[in-house]
Amino acid sequence: MNKITSDMIISEVLRIDRGTAPIFLNNGMHCLGCPSSSGESIEDACAIHGIDAEKLVKELNEYFAKKEQA
Repeated sequence: MNKITSDMIISEVLRIDRGTAPIFLNNGMHCLGCPSSSGESIEDACAIHGIDAEKLVKELNEYFAKKEQA
């Protein structure tokens, strides 16, 4: 299973699975295509946007866990 952590770069997570994009978007991360997504960690981007990084990482990991079960 892919284990997502808050120190991972946003674009790295998207490269692992593009299906994670809606999770980022639903959590208010609308900057997936901006240059910062290639250099910012999930934690840093969440801090800038006032988003709960733990919640986002949990949802991302739940997504991967469900894919593994399928």
